[in-house]
Amino acid sequence: LGRRCNASIKQYLAAAFAENTVRAYRSDVVRFIAWGGKIPCSPHCVARYIAHHAPLLSSTTLTRRLSAIAWAHTSKGLPSPTHSLLVKATLKGIRRSCARRVRQAAALDKTHVVQMVRRCTGLRGMRDRALLLIGFAGALRRSELIGINVDDVEFFAEGLVLHLRRSKTDQEGQGREVAIPRIRGRFCPCRCLSEWLAAAGIQEGAVFRSINQFDQASSQRLSGQSVALIIKRHAQRIGLDPEIFSGHSLRAGFVTTAAQCGVASSTIRNQT
Repeated sequence: LGRRCNASIKQYLAAAFAENTVRAYRSDVVRFIAWGGKIPCSPHCVARYIAHHAPLLSSTTLTRRLSAIAWAHTSKGLPSPTHSLLVKATLKGIRRSCARRVRQAAALDKTHVVQMVRRCTGLRGMRDRALLLIGFAGALRRSELIGINVDDVEFFAEGLVLHLRRSKTDQEGQGREVAIPRIRGRFCPCRCLSEWLAAAGIQEGAVFRSINQFDQASSQRLSGQSVALIIKRHAQRIGLDPEIFSGHSLRAGFVTTAAQCGVASSTIRNQT
């Protein structure tokens, strides 16, 4: 499809999907081809593919792999076999007969987060402290956390405002603002973020970055997987099971803690 378009159209075609989505699609297509599939392929081939993997993968994962196969076809101007009645009926049957509970990430409540950041030391600890507190207080997804640039943070006497340019539910890039108030004590999210930026010497670009072997902040932005690993590492350090936590645990923890404190659901929705 892209080969028949001029440069201006190709520019917008490239922006139609988030970079992470394209990366995931390519990975899923590679798996499909390694299994024995090909592009283009028939509806029967796709139906056999998802039936083969039904005992091993959740219906959510199978649906994503179908989306990748569809993308591989439509991006080349080919009709997608995933739209056929055979494939749709096979997936529906898998959902009915092989349904499994979707694993939800455990929530990190306020007490857990405070315990985790209390033991953070060194430059890496300053980064992790800021990341954990901002992620919790802002009820942020991991993709939102790693996407924050210095220009997206506006400090005020009362706190700070994060200007999120894109998120999972805002694929058109309209953006939204998240306010985080200052609180008393050394575990104020605003204070910890400011201290991290100053200590790492970060004045532009990505806020949350990897740290090299010399305990120096690099120019490389953290990945979503890195956020999950940071959470798991600190969870294990305070005696929690790291396997039940993920990059979503901070956001889930904010919602859970706020609800337990009697915050109105409408207020929680405004923050999330």
